[in-house]
Amino acid sequence: MSTLTYPEVGATRLGPLPRGYHHLHHRSAVGRGPADFAAAGAAITEWRMHRASGARVEASARRAEPGGDVRVSLGLGPLRFTAPCEVIWTAYEEGRTGFGYGTLAGHPERGEECFVVDLADDGTVWFTVLAFSRPASWYTRLAGPLVPAVQHWYARRLGRTLRRIVAAG
Repeated sequence: MSTLTYPEVGATRLGPLPRGYHHLHHRSAVGRGPADFAAAGAAITEWRMHRASGARVEASARRAEPGGDVRVSLGLGPLRFTAPCEVIWTAYEEGRTGFGYGTLAGHPERGEECFVVDLADDGTVWFTVLAFSRPASWYTRLAGPLVPAVQHWYARRLGRTLRRIVAAG
């Protein structure tokens, strides 16, 4: 287990999100009913959502488990940014599936992010990305307000990707 780069471990699960960070909250409907919920939960926790969105994922386990290491990288060729993380918590519950991971040394940001699906009482399957972060590298500090914009873009992309995975069955 590596050392996390921020002290507010678990805040994406229990809240509230800590002050002094940029907050991200994205929610989108990705399906309807128990079968879509199961498909979405598996796609999230088995890294398929991230991979299908264009990210490279190297994980120490087949599915998200607390203490597992994950390296997510985005970009093209030499312009690839790698984000080492550790899975902090998981939810494999009736009506709720997902996980949260926190940043490790070498990540361009400091903070935590979670990816969860919930099955609402009306049958809607909701996908949520919740995160708090702040720059940890010179280039994310230099990028300033571009970083939150890219994070929001990527969260929306994950929602669209998950919706396609669920629709494909």
